[in-house]
Amino acid sequence: MFAVIKTGGKQYKVQSGDMLRVERIAANAGETVQFNEVLMLGGDKPVLGAPMVKDAGVQAEVVDQIKGEKVINFVKRRRKHSSKRTKGHRQKLTLVKITDILASGAEKSGVSAAVGTGSVSAAAVAAITGKTDDAAQIKKAKKAKATKAAPKAEKADKMSEAGADDLKALSGVGPALEKKLHEAGITSFAQIAAWTEADIAEVDEKLSFKGRIQREGWVDQAKEKTKG
Repeated sequence: MFAVIKTGGKQYKVQSGDMLRVERIAANAGETVQFNEVLMLGGDKPVLGAPMVKDAGVQAEVVDQIKGEKVINFVKRRRKHSSKRTKGHRQKLTLVKITDILASGAEKSGVSAAVGTGSVSAAAVAAITGKTDDAAQIKKAKKAKATKAAPKAEKADKMSEAGADDLKALSGVGPALEKKLHEAGITSFAQIAAWTEADIAEVDEKLSFKGRIQREGWVDQAKEKTKG
């Protein structure tokens, strides 16, 4: 007998004894999990789901948590001041061994469902895997980040109150973009007017403006405003 299952947005044809690499699921090595999204059961009497086969399941033993082959992503922007960026990525995967295919009784098997880490929160993953310390650290890190962001917003407000230039006068700059500039310590037309090509590239990269500074001509606009 074989089955077609769905996990991590992909479909796999499996049978007992198969070794399978799937998108990372929340489980530790040695645990048994159950894939409940069964699209088809094959054999002497094939069963097609609508879209899933009711009460069917595929059980598997988690062998290891691994990473896939490295994929290189190269981006090049062809402009006056061109930029290049290379990033590598290794997809997080789980290696499992198919142990049993259940044509029925999956709902009462008592085996934990195979839950993908991308479909649940970090805290839920930690609860499933038993790594409560990791969940606490993630929560603590998020709280620290929120606390750190508060002074930045306060600093931006104080800059505005202190009479900083109205950067919204520049083409393409709205309230959100102005706040972003303030948080980076950029508050006046004079600062922008004095930017060199290296400064432009640095700010563009730091604030992810994607060439906006040059496209909109901020430096030339700032120079005109400082003349007045």
